[in-house]
Amino acid sequence: MQTYILSILIFLPFAAGLIMLFLPSAKQKLIYTLSTGATLLQLLVSVFLCAQFSSASVSLSELRWEENLSWIRMPLGELGTLSINYHLGVNGINISLVLLAGLVLFFAMLSSRTIKKQPKGFFLLMMLLSTTVMGTFLAQDFFLFYLFFEFMLLPMYFLIGLWGGPRREYAAIKFFLYTLLGSVFILAAMIALYTSAIDPIETAIQLGIIDSSQQASPIVLNTIHEMLAHGSIAASKIAHTFDFVYLKDLRNYAPDSLLSISGTDSLWGLSFRELCFWALFIGFAIKLPAFPVHTWLPDAHVEAPTSISVVLAGILLKIGGYGILQLAFGLFPECAMRFSWIIGGLGVLTILYGGLNALAMTDLKKLIAYSSVSHMGFVLLGLASFTPEGVQGAVYQMFSHGIISSALFLIAGVIYERTHDREIAHYSGLARKMPLFTTMVIIAFFASLGLPGFSGFIAEVLVFLGAFSSQTVNGLLPRWMPVVALLGLIISAAYYLWTLQRMFFGNFFIWKKELTGSLTDLSSHEKLTLYPLAALMILFGLFPNLIFNLTTQDISAWLQSVSTLIAK
Repeated sequence: MQTYILSILIFLPFAAGLIMLFLPSAKQKLIYTLSTGATLLQLLVSVFLCAQFSSASVSLSELRWEENLSWIRMPLGELGTLSINYHLGVNGINISLVLLAGLVLFFAMLSSRTIKKQPKGFFLLMMLLSTTVMGTFLAQDFFLFYLFFEFMLLPMYFLIGLWGGPRREYAAIKFFLYTLLGSVFILAAMIALYTSAIDPIETAIQLGIIDSSQQASPIVLNTIHEMLAHGSIAASKIAHTFDFVYLKDLRNYAPDSLLSISGTDSLWGLSFRELCFWALFIGFAIKLPAFPVHTWLPDAHVEAPTSISVVLAGILLKIGGYGILQLAFGLFPECAMRFSWIIGGLGVLTILYGGLNALAMTDLKKLIAYSSVSHMGFVLLGLASFTPEGVQGAVYQMFSHGIISSALFLIAGVIYERTHDREIAHYSGLARKMPLFTTMVIIAFFASLGLPGFSGFIAEVLVFLGAFSSQTVNGLLPRWMPVVALLGLIISAAYYLWTLQRMFFGNFFIWKKELTGSLTDLSSHEKLTLYPLAALMILFGLFPNLIFNLTTQDISAWLQSVSTLIAK
C-alpha cells in the first residue's frame, strides 16, 4: 500500500539535524535530547511496522509498505531513457534489519551522552548517519540505494577521524579507502545492470501502448517482454531502470544485452553475469567484512568512540550481509549457487580466522572486533547453503549479532570511560567491585558464544542445520564445511571464558592502583542502555518466532524462485 511512513522513518533524524543547525552550540543538553528523541521516534516507527507487518502469502515482488514515485526521467536519444524512481519498500527480507537499525541507533545515541568535544557537530553527523542507514535498508531502487550507501561514508569518516582515539586519522582513512574500494565494485555492477535491464512500464509508455503507469497490466507487460525478446523495440524507446523489482525479473533483459542469462560473452573465463556477481559480492564482503578484506574493522573499532563502535558493529556490518543477500544473491542467484562452495569456504575461513585472532588479542575492544568478524562468517555459511534453515539462520544471525555486539561494545566503553585502559591483563577480580557490570558481561559473553536460551544460539543452530543439510537438499556445500566451522564455537567459548576468568574473577587487581576508586558499578544511564539489550538477547532467544514470523514467508518465496530459475 502507498504510504509516506517510510520516508518519515528515514528523514526524522535529518529533520532533527536541520533544527539543530539553528541551535547554539552551548545548548548541549537540548541538542542531545533532540537527537535521542529523533532516534526514539525512528525506533517506535520501526516497531509499528513490525507489529503491523503481514506475513500472509504474497508474491515475491510484493512489498507490504511501499512508496514508489517517479524521480528522474531523462531522454538520452539512441541510448534510451534514464528512469530512476524514489522507491522504498518493506518485505520479509529487510523488515528485521529495519527493526535492528532502529534499536541500535537509539541505544548508540543514548550512549553518546558523554561526548563533550564539539557535541553539536557530533550529533549532526549522527543524525545524517541515522538517515543514511535506514535509507539503505528501505531503498528498492539501486541508484537510491547507492546514494544512501555512499553517504554513510562521510559521517562515519568524520565521526572516527575527529572523535576517535590516538590513531583516529589512520583508522578513518583506512575505513574510507576500504569502503570506497567496495563502492567502486558495486558501482561497476550497477552500471552494467542499468545498461542491460528495462523498465517495462515506462517502456510501454514510451512506445505509446499505455498513457500512464496506472494502465499497466499483465497483458501489457507480456507484450513488452515479447517485443524485447524479439528485438522489436527501438533503442531510443527503451527505458532503462535501477528498480530492484525489474532487475530481478530476467524477462526484462534483452537477449543481446551484457547481462542476459543467455549471453555467451565472457572475460577471464567468466560470463559478465558472473563478473557482476563477484563485483557485488566483493563490494559487500568488504563491508561485512569477510576474510581477507576485513583488516579495516579492528582499527576502526579500536579508535572509534563507543557509540560509533556500537553503530559500526551493530548495524553497518549488516549492510554488507543485506547487500549480499538482496543484490549479489538476489540479482544473480544462478551465479551464487554456482560459486556457493567458494562462499561457504570463505565463511568457514572467516569464522576460524576471526576467532583465532580474537583468542590472541590483549585489548578487549580488539577481541570483540575480531569476534564480530568471526560471527559474520556464519552469515556467509548460511547464505551459501541455499536452504530455508541456512538463509533464515543468516538473517537471524545478523539481527542477533547486532543486539549482542552493541552490548559488547557498550561493555568495553564502561571500562574505558573509567580507566582509559582496555588491556585485559591490567584487570582481575572486577566482579568484587562491579557485580552488576559483571552480570551484564556474563550475559553478553554467553549470548555471543551461543549458549542455549540466547538469540545467538538460535541463529547458529539454524546456520549449521542449513549447512549440514545442504549436501542432501541441493548438493551445494560439502559436510566438511559445517564440521570445520564447529571449531569456531569452541574457539569463541575459549576467548570469552578466558577473558571472563582473567578480568572478572580471582583476586582483585588493577594495573594502576590509583584508579581503583574509579571502578564504580553501572550508573543509571549505563543501566538504561545495557539492561534492555540483555533483555532482548533473552527475549529473542526464547521467542525467535517474533522474527521468524516476519521473515520466513519471503525467504521461502525467494528460495522457491531460485529453484524455479535454475530448473529452467
